[in-house]
Amino acid sequence: MISAAILGCAGTVLGDDERSFFREAAPWGFILFRRNVETPDQIRALVDALVETTGRDPREVPILIDQEGGRVQRLRPPHWPKYPPGRAYSLASTNDPMSPRELARLGARLIAHDLASLGINVDCVPVLDVPVPGSHDIIGDRAYAEDPDEVTRLGRAAAEGLLAGGVLPVIKHIPGHGRAFADSHHELPVVTASREELEGWDFRPFRAMTDMPAAMTAHVVYTAIDPDRPATTSPECIRLIRQDIGFDGLLMTDDLSMNALSGTLETRAEQALAAGCDVVLHCNGDLGEMVQVMAATGPLAGESERRARAAMARLVRVPEPLDLEDSRGRFERLFAHIEARKGPAVGEA
Repeated sequence: MISAAILGCAGTVLGDDERSFFREAAPWGFILFRRNVETPDQIRALVDALVETTGRDPREVPILIDQEGGRVQRLRPPHWPKYPPGRAYSLASTNDPMSPRELARLGARLIAHDLASLGINVDCVPVLDVPVPGSHDIIGDRAYAEDPDEVTRLGRAAAEGLLAGGVLPVIKHIPGHGRAFADSHHELPVVTASREELEGWDFRPFRAMTDMPAAMTAHVVYTAIDPDRPATTSPECIRLIRQDIGFDGLLMTDDLSMNALSGTLETRAEQALAAGCDVVLHCNGDLGEMVQVMAATGPLAGESERRARAAMARLVRVPEPLDLEDSRGRFERLFAHIEARKGPAVGEA
């Protein structure tokens, strides 16, 4: 049995208690954070250890990370290159020999190379949120642009680059976090825009990328859809994502431990799965919290299992050829002159 969950771990190596727990819990996949990374060899050993607890083929076990670039980059120098935030691509000079779209694809292709060499096969990119004036900077320069069409163009380019390099993209935060005036890590954002405004702005990039293998929900209340519950735990919002937006890929929650959600972790997991999410995500590696999450998480079955299999089937066996030295040099030269727009120091997401 595989459980409908993605879990984190506490440090750079697995403890005996974690190994035993993961063997019993049998999560669908795992997610890595800064606390889990030191060196390339250490990460490969940790990934191997995580996969070993599942008893499954490594190609069937998703290993996730948030490697966007900018302030949301778990793998950093000196072992890995520094990548620009999403907004930097739309700021590229029109005199560059490569268009912003080509740059976004190349950046993602290089990130995919970094990740695949470590055994990481899922990147929680692209961010398809479209900020509005005055919205919270938790999205900020993580967004590719402040226009839905440009976000769509650059988001698709990034997704193509990841897929070509053997890494699955996860579009986020469906159905849109860009209009939120609060940071969902700390409190529950409430968006009061009309359904017409949401359709014309927030939903557009997601509707244009329904062919993607996976998506992550937003812990945001949209009063025009469900005034009482955030999208992650709202049957009405999940129905909108599935039917109106038209996304039929694997739908995972954002981190259940974020303060935007209320109730016990068991309640949060239960409500998210009952609303229609396929898998729940718990990130902080706290073993006691994971026990609570798994108490409400059943097996990955039915349509959710079909979507999970379909997502993993999108992983290419042989990545697109890449001249690494030439591509990385070209990428770094083209960005050397770009001053990426930076928001206030809001910390990592």
